[in-house]
Amino acid sequence: MKLERLISMIYMLLNHEVLSASALAEKYNVSQRTIYRDIDAICAAGIPVVSYQGVNGGYGIMEEYKMDKSLLGSYDVNSLVTLLRSMSTIFEDEKAEETIHKLQTVHKPVRSPGISLDLGSWRPYNETLRLIKDAIASQFVLEFEYVSIKGERVKRSVEPIHLQYKYDTWYLYAYCRLRSGYREFKLPRILSLNVSGEHFQHHLHEPVPPQVFGRQTHFGNGDRDIILRFSVQCMARALDFFVGVEKRFNEDGSLDIVLENQNISSIEWLLPIVLSFGDGIEVMEPLEVRRELKQKLQKMIEKYREV
Repeated sequence: MKLERLISMIYMLLNHEVLSASALAEKYNVSQRTIYRDIDAICAAGIPVVSYQGVNGGYGIMEEYKMDKSLLGSYDVNSLVTLLRSMSTIFEDEKAEETIHKLQTVHKPVRSPGISLDLGSWRPYNETLRLIKDAIASQFVLEFEYVSIKGERVKRSVEPIHLQYKYDTWYLYAYCRLRSGYREFKLPRILSLNVSGEHFQHHLHEPVPPQVFGRQTHFGNGDRDIILRFSVQCMARALDFFVGVEKRFNEDGSLDIVLENQNISSIEWLLPIVLSFGDGIEVMEPLEVRRELKQKLQKMIEKYREV
């Protein structure tokens, strides 16, 4: 009964400027001495209750602790709660949970918001994400090995600035001391991560440059289109993989994906895509790419000739 009264009293104090001890005592049918003890218990729980003197005095919660209900509607609260719940599952952020409870005091959820974000597939990386997040907040230098697109493993010492989730993976934006400039690092390529005890003071006064985290519309820069044909069995995976590109559905059920304005001087990026789809993909155009891809596949087959 006391717990229910305390919770109800907190909501009362949140929704009113000042309430007198006598009004609270009458509301809950208890003595004023009991109200004083309840106020002490609420303060002990970390909620800043202030005592006001005078004719219109009483008790109230510090204004800095309250949130103006007119600032956020139910849609705003539901959206913020959805995002916070998603992030708290990754970073195990207790403060995020506290913020959720505070937001829900502004507007009680009437129904499900109809949307949720599940980043659970990144659970193996959660500890790495938490280490990086803490290093960003505390401004600690990070040390790790990074695997480049060429397969080179290079030791890096960086000043972490920002984490971003895009294209189904996490990226770290940081100042790289080796390269003497700001760089973007893909999380799965970061090995042997270590948080050093060295503090840093970065001088990035402007927001993270949009060109660093901006959306890329294609895989290269050039003037040739590459057409990939996918079988019915691989269609769903192809639609998952290629987003924001031209698609053509053929009468036999196959799917053509058009990658516009590609630089075909090097097709190293295309080979792993072809291999991942196996015999469910065929490069239709241009002919030069078909020929080069055939040569690369033949070299691979040579390695298994004696099997």
